[in-house]
Amino acid sequence: MYNDILTYLPYKSSFLFIDNISALDKDGVTGDYTLRKDAFFYEDHFRNNPVTPGVIITEIMAQIGLVVLGIHLLISENGEAGLMDEGSFPLLTATDVSFFKMVLPGEKVIVTSKKQYFRFGKLKCLIEMRNGAAELIAKGIFSGIIKNAGIKNKAS
Repeated sequence: MYNDILTYLPYKSSFLFIDNISALDKDGVTGDYTLRKDAFFYEDHFRNNPVTPGVIITEIMAQIGLVVLGIHLLISENGEAGLMDEGSFPLLTATDVSFFKMVLPGEKVIVTSKKQYFRFGKLKCLIEMRNGAAELIAKGIFSGIIKNAGIKNKAS
């Protein structure tokens, strides 16, 4: 229903950690991702006992809970024209994450984000990740902005 927002994300398939956006408005977002059993990071983390690295859990939370919501808010505020071009990228400026459970290969996670504020292009959110049994995996405060590196779209 809200998956059209995914076309604005600057990630390629190997580093896109969003399958579906199920709710999205000016106050928050909910989305999910199922961790692929053959993901590159399981090969060595940990040998014969694969566990999702905390940095990947953090990245999933940031992509769904901060980047998707930030792009939505920017579109709502400024319209679509010129929002994201080849030089645009999300920048995570701060995180404070607590981890409560492991995430295993093949597991589906659900991320819910609630906006705390969006001012001067900076977004701050309270983000939670839960598993399919609704058990809390991780939660934290994330903030970030979308920067432009000055690269212009070829069509410009």
